[in-house]
Amino acid sequence: MKIQFDTLDFQTDAVNSAVRVFEGQTIKESNFTITNSDPQGTLFASDGIGVGNRIIINEEQMLKNVNKVQILNGIVPSDNLFGNNKNFPQFNIEMETGTGKTFVYLKTILEMNKKYGFTKFVIVVPSVAIREGVLKTFQITKEFFKNQYNGVAYDLFMFDSSKLDRVRSFASATTIDIMVTTIQAFNKDTNVMNRENDQLAGARPIDLIAETRPIVIIDEPQSVDNTVLAKGALTSLNPSAGFRYSATHRDGSYPKVYQLGAVEAYDKQLVKQIEVASISMDEDGNRAHMKLIDVKTGKNGITARIEVYKKTSKDADKKILSFKAGDDMFTKTKLQAYEEVGFIQDIDATPGLESVYFSGTPDKITLESATLEDEVVKRNQISKTIEEHLNKELQFKQSGQRIKVLSLFFLDKVENYRVYDDNGNATPGRYARIFEEQYNKLIRLPKYKVLNDVNVPASEVHDGYFSVDKKGKLKNTKGDSQADESTYEMIMKNKEGLLTFYDEEKHHTDKANKIRFIFSHSALKEGWDNPNVFQIATLIETKDTITKRQKIGRGLRIAVNEEGQRVPGFQVNTLTVMANESYKEFAEGLQKEYEEEGVVFGVFDKDSFTTIIESYDNVTEDLQIFGKKKSEQLFNFFKDEDYISSSGHATDKMKEAIADQELEIPEEFSELGSKILDVVKSKVKSLDIKDARDKVEVKVVKEALTEDFLELWNKIKYKTTYKINFDSNKLIDFAINGNESLEGINSIQTRRGTYLYNKGMVQMSDAGVKAKETSESNVKAETPGAYKLPDIITFLQNETNLTRKTLVSILKSVNNLDSFINNPLAYMNQAAKIINAIKNQLIVDGIEYTRTDDEYEQTLFTTETLSAYLGDNGNSVKVDETKHKTVYDYIVTDSAIEKEFAKKAEMDDYVKFYIKLPDWFKIRTPLGPYNPDWALLYEEDNEQHLYFIVETKGNVSDEQLRPHEREKIISGEKHFKAVDTDIKFKRVKDEAEIRE
Repeated sequence: MKIQFDTLDFQTDAVNSAVRVFEGQTIKESNFTITNSDPQGTLFASDGIGVGNRIIINEEQMLKNVNKVQILNGIVPSDNLFGNNKNFPQFNIEMETGTGKTFVYLKTILEMNKKYGFTKFVIVVPSVAIREGVLKTFQITKEFFKNQYNGVAYDLFMFDSSKLDRVRSFASATTIDIMVTTIQAFNKDTNVMNRENDQLAGARPIDLIAETRPIVIIDEPQSVDNTVLAKGALTSLNPSAGFRYSATHRDGSYPKVYQLGAVEAYDKQLVKQIEVASISMDEDGNRAHMKLIDVKTGKNGITARIEVYKKTSKDADKKILSFKAGDDMFTKTKLQAYEEVGFIQDIDATPGLESVYFSGTPDKITLESATLEDEVVKRNQISKTIEEHLNKELQFKQSGQRIKVLSLFFLDKVENYRVYDDNGNATPGRYARIFEEQYNKLIRLPKYKVLNDVNVPASEVHDGYFSVDKKGKLKNTKGDSQADESTYEMIMKNKEGLLTFYDEEKHHTDKANKIRFIFSHSALKEGWDNPNVFQIATLIETKDTITKRQKIGRGLRIAVNEEGQRVPGFQVNTLTVMANESYKEFAEGLQKEYEEEGVVFGVFDKDSFTTIIESYDNVTEDLQIFGKKKSEQLFNFFKDEDYISSSGHATDKMKEAIADQELEIPEEFSELGSKILDVVKSKVKSLDIKDARDKVEVKVVKEALTEDFLELWNKIKYKTTYKINFDSNKLIDFAINGNESLEGINSIQTRRGTYLYNKGMVQMSDAGVKAKETSESNVKAETPGAYKLPDIITFLQNETNLTRKTLVSILKSVNNLDSFINNPLAYMNQAAKIINAIKNQLIVDGIEYTRTDDEYEQTLFTTETLSAYLGDNGNSVKVDETKHKTVYDYIVTDSAIEKEFAKKAEMDDYVKFYIKLPDWFKIRTPLGPYNPDWALLYEEDNEQHLYFIVETKGNVSDEQLRPHEREKIISGEKHFKAVDTDIKFKRVKDEAEIRE
């Protein structure tokens, strides 16, 4: 099985945001001499020619590029290029965990080579785990990228201090070469990379790398350049520029050119949604529950935090309290159950031996002590994780989706999974035994009979990924040792096998095909994830060193099916976290972690409205933004109106105004009201984490499958085929001259690129006359000689997929090829954008649908497995089943607008029947599948029936929709016209607009 890759819009945006930083720069090849040595040590110069990147940085132009990218991405423009490392420009790219940042920066490397010819890149990572992850991504994407980039040659290697010849070949390579290294490999003087070496004629490897002027990719910079030494190490690479990729940038001093934060990733369903389940014991304090959380030494001596029951006004609740030697347990808890425990005699703070002793009992408590309920909780955590897993498998089985489900258990000690007898024979540890007992119970239930997994022994459906010692025994590690490399290598190699079903008939030989449950060490907290991890359980007994972000990060990626294709949508992609706390505590803790890492939730400042776009040209990308001055004016207005508190948070008055759609804004900004409201709304929402207890199964209301349903369904159920009447002459004409909505290539105007004025100091001596460069600056002057013009036809052919004949016809008729001569790259890029915009417009204009006899499968309504979440933060609307107005007892929605639409459709007496069209109701369009939102049967004057297909959008105007999205919707509208002329297609924000 091979994981398939798509061209995802947000990833393309991230790539382009980095690539466009260099637009308009003077790009030159830089060569240097690599000196070799023979066995006798005689030096031979000119043995090899090194090839490096060379970018003549025009800081003013680069800053303009950065600001333009920032504005397009809704980021406040930066005032300068440099952050806390002034030696070379660096740029932050923010991408939430699970959205494919490694894929993005590998594609960025190839795109920079395609556009600018750069060949030398260094990827710096913080750990072995992430390094192995980079290698795996490189391996599984290589075929995809070669197809995308016309078979371009490129290679990636891990820096190995014992193989310095590879550093030499890196320096001399004329094709794309990528070195991956941990920061630990070159942040000390004693590192091999920083020492002179005979293999390199006495040179240091770092110097050879520095000669290439690499573009540096910094993966997780908050863990890479977080010290002065690390910053100096990065500078020693002599980078042309640096691009910093992370979900949370702690150092915000560098210009941010792209951001896809946690909230946005959830909103766009680019990662799994999260539900949290927990096992807890609800007791009134009749027993002396004591669980040691930690021991600390401070100014006030040694203290221990212990989880106990504490008396409340009603009963008793579990609390974590601080204790010191001499504290009486009864006095602190006010509960009689603790009288026999007595007072604390002693607290041992010795690392690894932390413990608390009591006067009333000989038993001490330690960090690893199990309370009476711990074993029960752990057993139930394992059992419920298995149950959630099997339910997910059942859901996919019933819906016909071939998606293999994985569950991940985090442990802190290997011996809880695997133990060894005196002869070294391996036997299941405590949790492995519990797992197999619970799995055997559950898999044999009649409910799961259709899964056909009874034939696979419980011992073969789970496995552990741990480091091993010389005798092959599993061992405890922290995740940062040499021994861990085998762990990461093993789990990376098994990645595809873990995603592929075991099939006896096909005789799969990969052990990983049978594995569906993964047990691993807490060291597996970064650098590895798998798209099909749907359940995560933490069985750690000692202090949990894995953050909530690290836990969910292992399972946030969108699922793939057995063909390796992504399967988007929250209906499939829900991650269940089996937590040791309530969902509210988990959510609060997760948000706190985000905030500690620099993510700001719900805070307005004077720049919050700066990047609102007042006007924008899709082709030329000329734009006018609201700006800092107006933003500050609006911010102060909202503060004066008590919409924003002194701390910058939204007040209750603002939240009520948003709910009532009565937010006041200054008169002079009224035309931008909807855009201002979008910014305001984005600041008052937070992460949407669902409570597993609020999940319900959606059921079919069979009584609702009435004549009204059949009448509506029989109108919309037919499929279509399409053909495209494409007028090539019109394409050529519009591409040259434009039309009423788009400008043509003749509108392109370019200027010559940036030129350099160099000064050198002339020095005269007895040896002769020398000139030493002392300064370099930009001037507005013509440089003698013309550019060597690239092959514009081939470029446009690759970008537009049009024939050479058509492109030649276009270019022969344009009247501004002097602009191509002035600035070939800028001209070609703008021309490609214009041609693609015109082409897509004509494709949609010329599409002709024809109804066929094929139908969408009505029975899927009754066989599909759906679930919904209840409550204010839920995604569903409860249906009045007595009205028989829709198919299910809950309407599962994808947005707040859809949720409101469903509520109003329920109450609207004009609506006789309505359907939230399911994911499988997809219409073929030339631009990809289109899934409309709603189908409605209306009744007017108690006699006339009207049929509507409805698209619900926050803003329904063509100008506010992305071109790709707009053209899909238009194609969908043409489909329904071909299906039945009685069907009306509407785009609305509100259900009431349908009758307008």
